[in-house]
Amino acid sequence: MYAVPDQTGKFAVVTGANSGTGKETARRLADAGARVVLAVRTLSKGEQARDEIMARHPHAQLEVRRIDLADLDSVKEFADGLIADGTPLDLLVNNAGVMAPPTRMTTADGFELQLGSNFLGPFALTLRLLPLLLAAPAPRVATMSSGTANYGRIHFGDLQWENRRYSPNLAYAQSKLADLIMAQQLTAVAAERGWNLLSTAAHPGYTTTNLQTAGASLGRGKPSRLHALVSAIDFLPKQGVEQGAEPLLYAATSPEAVANGYYGPSARFGLVGPTGTARVTRRALDPAANARLWAEAERLTSVSVPSTVA
Repeated sequence: MYAVPDQTGKFAVVTGANSGTGKETARRLADAGARVVLAVRTLSKGEQARDEIMARHPHAQLEVRRIDLADLDSVKEFADGLIADGTPLDLLVNNAGVMAPPTRMTTADGFELQLGSNFLGPFALTLRLLPLLLAAPAPRVATMSSGTANYGRIHFGDLQWENRRYSPNLAYAQSKLADLIMAQQLTAVAAERGWNLLSTAAHPGYTTTNLQTAGASLGRGKPSRLHALVSAIDFLPKQGVEQGAEPLLYAATSPEAVANGYYGPSARFGLVGPTGTARVTRRALDPAANARLWAEAERLTSVSVPSTVA
């Protein structure tokens, strides 16, 4: 098991920290000494996660704050609250996401739900928190992607799936490729501006969490019969959340992690096993396309690098 280095004195934000890889990441960061904000959409679930972590680790320093990444006003309110507190932010973990809702749904701002929740919301949050990140001595941003990014495509002409037949899985793959591109482009922006900021990415392989069933239930109350059947006959290797969170923890804390590093399970098709270096799909390695997506995200969210750190 990956041993998180001492995080004493560090301040971290983990999105989607009420369950799955986010909760496990928050737990192990707190156990290593970090003060952690559990950034969650539903406060009651975040408070339950906090209490469960505290039961195992009474010394944990945990705070629950609300954020809905599918609502840019909520992202702004969350970031403004942290900025008002003024505490330098050592680590932002962009973990939260939604996976493959069966029908096309939209965010509060009218974006396709997966693009909005998985990419545009985290993009806006990252940029809004840059003043706090750059006030820390060695800040990091670790972003959760997915193995599905390997077959994702960025459809610049139809990012929101308005003009094509909606595909839950391909829309998810696009959003997770966008996350990987964001991590790559943040490194480029940091280098251009001389920031001491480390941007990394990770994927969890095939980790069993509620992400699969929660997404398949959106708009229906429960997963479809087809989803239930496919899940029942699923023969792929899979792992628990303790192992599945380790690539993200490695990306967030390891002294061996490098700029633009991408980490994931290293065994059995990259689905399970100890953390290793993952291959970055060539679609995330095109500087012009990466810069184009960054600029489009700025346009869609109306959020850009704050003038105070530009």
